[in-house]
Amino acid sequence: MSIKSDRWIKEMSTTQGMIEPFEPSQVRYVDGEKVISYGTSSYGYDVRCATEFKIFTNVHTTSVVDPKNFDESSFVSIEEPFCVIPPNSFALARTIEYFRIPKDVLTICLGKSTYARCGIIVNVTPLEPEWEGHVTLEFSNTTPLPCKDLRK
Repeated sequence: MSIKSDRWIKEMSTTQGMIEPFEPSQVRYVDGEKVISYGTSSYGYDVRCATEFKIFTNVHTTSVVDPKNFDESSFVSIEEPFCVIPPNSFALARTIEYFRIPKDVLTICLGKSTYARCGIIVNVTPLEPEWEGHVTLEFSNTTPLPCKDLRK
């Protein structure tokens, strides 16, 4: 198994619909304004975050976090251009892009240095062969301050 280049990513996305919508180049500015980069890079693809967020909070519950029996009231759902992640908490989001992973490919998703410099860790599980859908993103705020997760 090898790491796939930007040429391979472009070919698979334009001919097989592997990533939709697909941006063939790295975008850093939109309408003259600096944005968090997205699109194809040398050996990868930077995704965009949609506007739906689930922010983890203990406002509505005092229960213990149990991964086998998760209390949905631990989340506040919002639909905004950005969200503020509370200190030492996290938010869930999804990608704008829809993925169709080929049967002979395993995709590994890593965080983004733009966020890492602000103490935000991005967690994504691997995209397995033949999986398709929008990717769930977890943004963990490791700082003692609220953090604004900007889409632009």
